[in-house]
Amino acid sequence: MLRVGSMRYFYLYLVVLTWFLSIPCTHELQLAQTQVLLQLRKYLEYPTSLQMWENYNVDLCSLPPSAHVSLKCEGNSVTELKIIGDRAVKVDKFNGPAVPNHTLSLSFSIDSFVTTLTRLTNLRVLRLVSLGIWGPLPDKIHRLSLLEVLDMSLNFLYGSVPPRMSTMVKLHTLTLDGNGLNSTMPDWFDSLTNLSVLSLKSNHLKGSFPSSLCKIRSLVDISLSHNELSGGLPDLIALSGLHVLDLRENHLDSELPLMPKAVVTILLSKNSFSGEIPNQFSELGHLQHLDLSSNHLSKMPPSSLFSLPNISYLNLASNELSGSLPQKLNCGSKLGFVDISSNKLNAGLPSCLANTSGKRVIKYGGNCLSIDSQPQRQGTYCKESSLGKKNFWKWKIAAAVAMIIVIVLVLSAFGVFFYRKYHSREMYRHQMLPKAVQDNSITGVSSEVLASARFVSQVVKLGTQATPTCRQFSIEELKEVTRNFDLSTYIGEGSLGKLYKGKLENGTYVVIRCVALSKKCSIQNLKARLDLLSKLNHPNLVSLLGHCVDGDGQDDSSGLKLHLVYEYVLNGSYRTHLSEFSSDKGLKWSDRLSILIGVAKAVHFLHTGVIPGCFRNQLKTNNILLDEHHIPKLSDYGMSMIAEEIEYLEAKGEYPKSCQREKLEDDVYNFGLILFESLVGPIASKKGEKYFLDEKTSFDSQDGRIKIVDPVVLTTCCPESLSIAISITTKCISPESSAPPSFEDVLWNLQYAAQVQATADAEQKSDSTS
Repeated sequence: MLRVGSMRYFYLYLVVLTWFLSIPCTHELQLAQTQVLLQLRKYLEYPTSLQMWENYNVDLCSLPPSAHVSLKCEGNSVTELKIIGDRAVKVDKFNGPAVPNHTLSLSFSIDSFVTTLTRLTNLRVLRLVSLGIWGPLPDKIHRLSLLEVLDMSLNFLYGSVPPRMSTMVKLHTLTLDGNGLNSTMPDWFDSLTNLSVLSLKSNHLKGSFPSSLCKIRSLVDISLSHNELSGGLPDLIALSGLHVLDLRENHLDSELPLMPKAVVTILLSKNSFSGEIPNQFSELGHLQHLDLSSNHLSKMPPSSLFSLPNISYLNLASNELSGSLPQKLNCGSKLGFVDISSNKLNAGLPSCLANTSGKRVIKYGGNCLSIDSQPQRQGTYCKESSLGKKNFWKWKIAAAVAMIIVIVLVLSAFGVFFYRKYHSREMYRHQMLPKAVQDNSITGVSSEVLASARFVSQVVKLGTQATPTCRQFSIEELKEVTRNFDLSTYIGEGSLGKLYKGKLENGTYVVIRCVALSKKCSIQNLKARLDLLSKLNHPNLVSLLGHCVDGDGQDDSSGLKLHLVYEYVLNGSYRTHLSEFSSDKGLKWSDRLSILIGVAKAVHFLHTGVIPGCFRNQLKTNNILLDEHHIPKLSDYGMSMIAEEIEYLEAKGEYPKSCQREKLEDDVYNFGLILFESLVGPIASKKGEKYFLDEKTSFDSQDGRIKIVDPVVLTTCCPESLSIAISITTKCISPESSAPPSFEDVLWNLQYAAQVQATADAEQKSDSTS
């Protein structure tokens, strides 16, 4: 019995010992990964974004991600590594060696760096952006065989794309934008069967377009713009999933190829494409953006290109297009921007382009058109264009005459033969020859006339009418809803004009902005831009419902007034709510983040959701309105689109101008000031950038934050969320920032800060409940 008990203790001892011995192995695996990460930090010369790694006694995988650093682990292995630095300043045609203050130092070895990097064998996502990494990318990068995403943009890589990368079959995103790659474009991409995004923009790659890409059916985005590619562009119709093709600013010189029917964006400007625009482009039902400007395209574009169901941006400027556009040309309902300037087009402008009724922006200067509202070419240029066309018809007439002469000679020869045989030469000359000539002439003309008639008939069937989206109010109607702009309806003066509140017949409350127009105002251009503004629909934008130009029949334009009718947002401005300092009325941190995210989404839409983008949007807390659910709506956006038509645009109470900024109106910068005001309160709007520069060091310590940050924010935020917001605020405003973040980056950071705050709030609620 004693022996059995002893055996039990012995087995228990073995189990415990085995478990104990297994601990160092697990620790060593984690330690090995940590050592690799710390070695990479050393190679990158201790960038500020990796300062959080200084205390490496803790598991680095447990550190919270930030805007510039993200580390994800599975088990004891690193699977995702993102490091974004601040060395985005470029050196033109960089080919080594190191450049002080731009690249990493002369002692940096990219070979050693990549060798260390490949020890992270389970890495699936790798983003190393703006870190000053320089040198030719080593072939051994292929050892990261599990890699799915590789992004090394905005560094100083030169040489070639490593050939052995062709073995990285799991890659679905390869991005090497903004480097100095200067070898021949590789043509082994077909081995990357999972590739969906290939982006090698802004390098110096030479050679031809890689035909191997035509074999990858998974491709969604091909972006090879701003390189030195030459030669022809192959048929791309087999790439059935392709949505984006960006080959701008190369030296491609073939005719335009056939395109896949699912393509959404085609950007081929500033190349040397020639020939006609293929009729097949008229079948691209998903196409939204087409830029073929600055090429050598000739003849007439397919008329149905203007009426594609989703086309919104069409740029055919600076080509050699000639002839006259059909007067009954049909324009698609979504077409908002057309540029046919600097071509050789003549005659008149079709009604859907000339009489837009505020539907779209049209550029047609630099042609030979009979309409002169935009400057047209004169003299030799137009005569050569017309002469070329006349010479072409002269050649056709000469050819027809020559053919008739040949026929006459042949018939004459036959006539002589038959005269001799049948003694009837005179009758043949008088009866048969004129009839032959007449029939030939009539047949040649009538086929062209009939073809044109069929074309015109088809265009008429399509129709050219579209329902206007921007309502035109009468001044009488606006006077009625505001009681003749009575003082009792006056609600203040915005950044542009006086504001009045009114109520329409259907019970809808509106805000009416009254703006004086300049003497040089073009009513037609103004209405076109206003209607374009009315099409900017987003949940976080105040909707423009319509407009009224008071006195647009007057001869003296100095008395003209523009009235803009907006939806009424009833809960006041964001700044008003920031002025509430009491904890029960003030906006807590999570509410502020929600509002900031909504505004960031709206501005991101204005920048990227429309072409051309809408910038300089008068961003400030007074122009952010809140509805009854505290959903933000941005007002005063798009004023830059009509700035030249309006007597003044300078906003009262704007932030003081900075001599270190060329454009105060820069949306990123102004949104940074909104972020700053959200952190510290309305005092920021009064003191502006100088206050930020004087106090930004206070953000670095807890005591400093207590001194400067709004108490309502301090009592309702978690430190991690606050740090993320402070970081992106500094990037937006700081004059030392070499490359301000995009709104996509701003939005990502704010959403991440909100996520961190929501997690902290949930944990706090759980703790209080327990």
